[in-house]
Amino acid sequence: MDDIVIVGGGIGGLTLGLSLHAAGIPCRIFESAAEIRAVGVGINLLPHATRELAGLGLEADLARVAIATQDATFFNRFGQLIYQEKLGRAAGYDHPQFSIHRGDLQMVLLEAFRARAGADRLLTNHHCVGVEQDEAGVSVHFSAGQGGAVNTIRGRAAIACDGINSAVRKQFFAGEGEPRYSGVNMWRGVTRWKPILSGASLIRAGWLSHGKMVIYPIRAAASDGLQLVNWVAEIETPVYRKRDWNRPGTVGDFIGAFADWHFDWLDVPALIRAADSVLEFPMVDQDPLPRWSFGRVTLLGDAAHPMVPRGSNGAGQAILDTRALTSALSGIEDPVAAFAAYENQRLEATTRVVLTNRTNPPDAILREVFQRTHDRPFASIDDVISRDELVALSEGYKQIAGYSKEALRV
Repeated sequence: MDDIVIVGGGIGGLTLGLSLHAAGIPCRIFESAAEIRAVGVGINLLPHATRELAGLGLEADLARVAIATQDATFFNRFGQLIYQEKLGRAAGYDHPQFSIHRGDLQMVLLEAFRARAGADRLLTNHHCVGVEQDEAGVSVHFSAGQGGAVNTIRGRAAIACDGINSAVRKQFFAGEGEPRYSGVNMWRGVTRWKPILSGASLIRAGWLSHGKMVIYPIRAAASDGLQLVNWVAEIETPVYRKRDWNRPGTVGDFIGAFADWHFDWLDVPALIRAADSVLEFPMVDQDPLPRWSFGRVTLLGDAAHPMVPRGSNGAGQAILDTRALTSALSGIEDPVAAFAAYENQRLEATTRVVLTNRTNPPDAILREVFQRTHDRPFASIDDVISRDELVALSEGYKQIAGYSKEALRV
C-alpha cells in the first residue's frame, strides 16, 4: 500500500523506478508486455539526460553499449556540407551525448532496476485498463494482457509512464482524439556499415519535402570493422497509418526520394538497402495538456507530452521528468501536493519543447538552406547563410530544450 505504482516499463518508467528507489521511495513497475525485450532502433541521449543517468550510476554501463557522439553535421541533398558542430564532451560538456540502440538502453535500465530494487518489483503482462482513487490511495486496474482477467493493485499513488497511447491519459482526457500527424512519415532501419565521417557523427541531410535523412552509429565496430548504424528517412506524406513502433516498412515506398544520393562520403541508397529490417512510423505528437495531475495520479514522459521526434529529445524530457518528480516526492509527504509541484516545474517547460519541435528543431538549419537556395546546390554556404545564423539556430534549440551549457551548469 505504501508503494508508488508505475504504469509502464519503458525508458521513462524504468528511469523513474531507479530514481525513486535511490531516494528510498518504494515503488513497483507494471509493464503491459509479457516480456521486456530489446526492441526498437536508435535514439540519442543528450547531455541533460546523460547527466541524470550518470547520477544514477549508469554512465559506465551506457558507455559500454553506446557511441559517444562527437559531432552534428548537416548537408543538403546534394551532399554539400552546411554546418558542423561538436557535441557532448567534445563540445566541452561535463557529460557525453550517447547514440544508442533503444533496446540496449532499456536493457541497461531494466538490469539495474532488477538488481537494485529486486526482480519482484517489476511485473510484466499487466495492461492498465483504468485507475480509481480515494483519500487513502489508488486502485490501478490491470488485465493479464489485452482482454485478460482484471486484477487490482493498491498503492499510495500512481504515475502513468505508458506512452503516447496511455490508458491513464485517455481516462482523464477521453475526448482528446488520436495523435496529431505532422504531415511527415518516417522509415527507420539499422545497417551494419563501415564508419561514416568521424565514426561518431550525427548526420542530418536534405529536407522533408524532397526527403531527409538522419544517420548515426549506435554500436561500436565489431571485429569486421562495421558499426551498427541507425538511419531515419523522413518524407512529407499525406497519408499514414496509426503509430506502431514495430510495424514493418517497405523500402520501395520511400527509397525513390534518395535514389541519387551517391556522395563521396556515403552511398545512401546502398545503406538503406543493406538494412536488416525497416520500420515505418508516422511523426506525431499531441497538443500540450492543461494539466497532468489528478489527485494521486499523474503523467510522465510521452504519456504527458508526446512530441514530434525531431530534436533527439523525447527520452531526455522523460528523464528530466523523473528528476523533478523524485525531488517533489522526496520533499513533500503528500503525493497530491508533490504531483502539483512536479507539474508546476515541468509542464510549461515541456510545452515549449513540444511546440518548438513542430517549428524550429535543430534540423531547421536544413529548412533555411533549402528555402534560401530553392533546393539547388550552392557555390559557398557563406553566400547562403552566415555562420552566426547557423549557430543561433542550434543554440536556440538547446536553450529551449534545457541542454545549453549554461543550463547544465546550474
